Amino acid sequence: MAALRPHGRVLFWPTLALLGVCTATGYFYGNLAEPWQDSALLGVASAAVVLLWLLPLASWLNRRYTITTRRIIFRRGFFVRTRQELLHSRGYDVSVRTTWLQTLSGSGDVIIASGSERPLVLKDVPNATLVQRVLHDLIEQSQTGFDSRRREESAFAADQTTIWNGR
Repeated sequence: MAALRPHGRVLFWPTLALLGVCTATGYFYGNLAEPWQDSALLGVASAAVVLLWLLPLASWLNRRYTITTRRIIFRRGFFVRTRQELLHSRGYDVSVRTTWLQTLSGSGDVIIASGSERPLVLKDVPNATLVQRVLHDLIEQSQTGFDSRRREESAFAADQTTIWNGR
């Protein structure tokens, strides 16, 4: 089982904003003319931290991809959670799309076309080419296992039919 999240690089700008807000708050707090302005500064800084750092962090933490030997599970959402599953035995096409920034960090978007109206996308996954190779191997193993089980079931059914007809 592999549990994946989008690359942590997406938290760079929110973390930079957090540092900027904390620096500006520390610089201006206590240096303002009126005492109520310090309280207002803390309120504005708190709102900025929530909007610029906490919400992007929560969004990043609530997007998960789990790859097992039988399926891929997509989980996302904060207030409304969505869970999608895709079985390897159904077969699908896997491709990787990378931007220049993703290439520098070794990540990429893994696009899974399962025959539905929209392809499922594992956004900005680290080691995207490795994920693609693993998914191809899992599809192949699942389909060869499915074919052998189907042959065993048809052979068992043929044996049962022979016994049934022989009586």
